[in-house]
Amino acid sequence: MQSIRNIAIIAHVDHGKTTLVDKIIHVSKIFRENQQFEDLILDSNDLERERGITILSKNVSVRYKGTKINIIDTPGHADFGGEVERVLKMADGVILLVDAFEGPMPQTRFVLGKALALGLRPIVIVNKVDKPNCRPDEVYESVFDLMFNLDATEEQLDFQTLYGSAKENWMGPDWKNPTDSIIPLLDAIVEHIPAPVIEEGTLQMQITSLDYSNFVGRIAIGRVKRGTIKEGSQLSLCKADGVIKKVKVKELHVFEGLGKVRVAEVAAGDICAVTGIEDFEIGDTLADLENPEALKRISIDEPTMNMLFTINNSPFFGKEGKFVTSRHLRDRLFKEMEKNLALRVETTDNEDKFLVFGRGILHLSVLIETMRREGYELQVGQPQVIFKEIDGVKNEPIETLVVDVPDSSAGKVIELATQRKGELLIMEPKGDMQHLEFKIPSRGLIGLRNNVLTATQGEAIMNHRFTAYEPFKGPIPSRSNGSLISMDSGPCTAYAIDKLQDRGSFFIEPGDELYGGQVIGENSRDSDIVVNVQKGKKLTNMRASGSDDNVKITPAKKFSLEEGMEYIQKDEYLEITPKSIRMRKIYLDEGERGRMAKKD
Repeated sequence: MQSIRNIAIIAHVDHGKTTLVDKIIHVSKIFRENQQFEDLILDSNDLERERGITILSKNVSVRYKGTKINIIDTPGHADFGGEVERVLKMADGVILLVDAFEGPMPQTRFVLGKALALGLRPIVIVNKVDKPNCRPDEVYESVFDLMFNLDATEEQLDFQTLYGSAKENWMGPDWKNPTDSIIPLLDAIVEHIPAPVIEEGTLQMQITSLDYSNFVGRIAIGRVKRGTIKEGSQLSLCKADGVIKKVKVKELHVFEGLGKVRVAEVAAGDICAVTGIEDFEIGDTLADLENPEALKRISIDEPTMNMLFTINNSPFFGKEGKFVTSRHLRDRLFKEMEKNLALRVETTDNEDKFLVFGRGILHLSVLIETMRREGYELQVGQPQVIFKEIDGVKNEPIETLVVDVPDSSAGKVIELATQRKGELLIMEPKGDMQHLEFKIPSRGLIGLRNNVLTATQGEAIMNHRFTAYEPFKGPIPSRSNGSLISMDSGPCTAYAIDKLQDRGSFFIEPGDELYGGQVIGENSRDSDIVVNVQKGKKLTNMRASGSDDNVKITPAKKFSLEEGMEYIQKDEYLEITPKSIRMRKIYLDEGERGRMAKKD
């Protein structure tokens, strides 16, 4: 019987989790001496590399001193909590990675709370001790306090702590005396993380993740809870509605290094991938054919936000994308639901429109960005928070917002947050920064990041996480400025933009192709205004002093996908194609907009 350790690595965004996994992979000599590889081996998806965050959880395994260590890399962002909750089911212990300057952050608390509730044993790593201003001893104290506040057991509070720098490739028990490798971490894993508890009985394996191959289709991934799973065996698949189906295992693979190795059987305690099973969902149990026993299903936190997804029906539809019909959009959204547990899709009375429910702006924007890269064209409406009726009272989701900001800008941040019904809970100095914590409605966060970054010259660090539903806090002021809307279709001219600059700021540049009804700028007043930016200069054959001055145009304001989602108003759509992001009015015709506004 081989010795196994199953560990999940949990940490806040950008605390060095994926870098640490890279170093563990290198030290265990998975790569040949002459093999080329990139950094951040596990962040294989383009989006993950660009944003520097982990979105999808992944599995690798290394061998050390005769023990197989299965490592599960988890996302640190609360919007991907659905990913975290299901993969923690595969682990027996967790490595909590904390930045030696920042300390435990709100997302750390979220994931750590889930791990402690499952009874997992933690090892704490205080990472990045080579950073200036780092405070490892204070951070250790705050991690202990956090675990105590999260109701950790005495055994969990007696955790092993290591200090080090994953980037510099060392870990050790004392941060003042650097070691020369990260071997002490592997020793700590083997010593302090318990081996899987093997229960007696027939086979039980819960499907907690899935993979896809063009050759064999969907692959079920999970940990064998008890019994042994064999290649070619007949099993029962226990589904959510109590239905039990007969299935046959075609192939079995276990994780070895960065890849998978085919095996004849897998014993309890190991993580494996099963091919040949049709029609399974995450949370289903593979069990014995004769007397199947289902495991308790994975519970996932409810979505807190929804958005309307619809086909692109602007005058520019189909110019850039391959998938533009409602059938394409429908199939893609329902396919996403199979593996993205925290996502829900509902059809509406219009076959072109779908309501998509998610955990936050980032959760939904990653889906949209992935779709546009695959060649989809779509439009989305303004994000809406999901309200609940509890005991006859209207409740809304409340989040904890944490902002680290330079002293000089703290007042501006407090003012912006309190305007949006935020309550200041904590204000304390942290080095040369102020650490602010607010309780704020989810509605108040939409569009807040832009304003805070503008007010602090981009120096604020913002994080937030969902805490609970509380009674409705009342109306929150939305964007106070109206939109500048294009009157006609065609390329815009520098001359027209120059003459209209006193009306507001523009999002377009001379020569951009526009259509009537497109939002091309922000009005300096609170009403919408239709402008003609296609107008050229009247040419005469007379030279006149003063009228031939060069055009001076303020650079256009460019939006990222998330900024665009937060910026649009109720009567606007964000049009997303593989190459462009445009804002537009839902009703492109000015007369129709007026009629619809009267109806409301």
